[in-house]
Amino acid sequence: MSKKNYIIPIFIPHQGCPHDCSFCNQKKIAGEIEDVTEKEVYQLIDDYLNLFPKDAANKEVAFYGGSFTGIPIRKQLELLKPAFKMKKKGCIHAIRVSTRPDYIDKDRLDLLKSYGVSAIELGVQSTDDEILALNRRGHKREDVFYAAELIKGYGFRLGLQMMVGLIGDHSASIHQTAKDIISLKPNFVRIYPTMVIKDTHLEALYYQGEYTPFSFEETVAICKELLLQFQANHIPVIRLGLQNTEDISHGKTIVAGPYHPAFREIVEGEIYKDLIEEKLKSVYEDREAMLLVYCHPSIASKVAGFKQGNKKYFAAKYKISKMIIKHCLEMPKGEIRISLIFDRNL
Repeated sequence: MSKKNYIIPIFIPHQGCPHDCSFCNQKKIAGEIEDVTEKEVYQLIDDYLNLFPKDAANKEVAFYGGSFTGIPIRKQLELLKPAFKMKKKGCIHAIRVSTRPDYIDKDRLDLLKSYGVSAIELGVQSTDDEILALNRRGHKREDVFYAAELIKGYGFRLGLQMMVGLIGDHSASIHQTAKDIISLKPNFVRIYPTMVIKDTHLEALYYQGEYTPFSFEETVAICKELLLQFQANHIPVIRLGLQNTEDISHGKTIVAGPYHPAFREIVEGEIYKDLIEEKLKSVYEDREAMLLVYCHPSIASKVAGFKQGNKKYFAAKYKISKMIIKHCLEMPKGEIRISLIFDRNL
């Protein structure tokens, strides 16, 4: 039986949300998607189920893109009924919605619970009230804590989303947001670098010279630290970076910002580069050597770095004639060992 999670995404861009946050244009991010009907939800679920392996154990319908609990109740029911019916039949195993912290209360959670919703994601973005105001979020830090605790109290799985590089953002505010999120003990987290999207308030500020996106290098460095923080606290980061779609690319949807379709791979490669370098410094001698790195095969590409970047880095900075990655099935997946073969042994 396949243990992989199989997601059935249903996009409801900007539904239920009266706020125009500085960075947000859900139609551009999710693509031009019309209002989804009950019949279309059934069809989408059925289409995806036909693509999944027959033995898939974890199939989840996920409503993305809008503030689900801000949608009129009649529309919420129209969307939830087909998913709930399929869940009761055993065709899917879970239902997930995303929403805003200030759109959570007991009545809303009672409704979601009664229609089989199992996980709720909150768009936190920041826990700094000044930054929330600058970015027109329409909620405050206290709303995040209230909503998160209420959701957990109802027994839902909790997901929290944060952003890096918002208007007014700085290293201290970003790390405080991460610290606050960790204190809430979510089941999973998403991290999104801030992009300047077409037809947003942020785009206007960018062209007026009033907003400068974080550089790619700065964003990678910060996200590397965040990923390590969440991993150290056993909180899975299920997405790092904006998901690549046909419309998500420079010149189309993204005007400016630290975008890369392989953003997570780059960040994880940097983590392993640091780990290798830390170990290398304790054994390195200033002469030519071959570097052997031992790791589980599942992380070999991360160890090598994006486009073999780590291999190139060590060859350029140290007298490393060659970096060879050795697969070791018995090693824990996140660990590495290194050894050097100096020129006299080659």
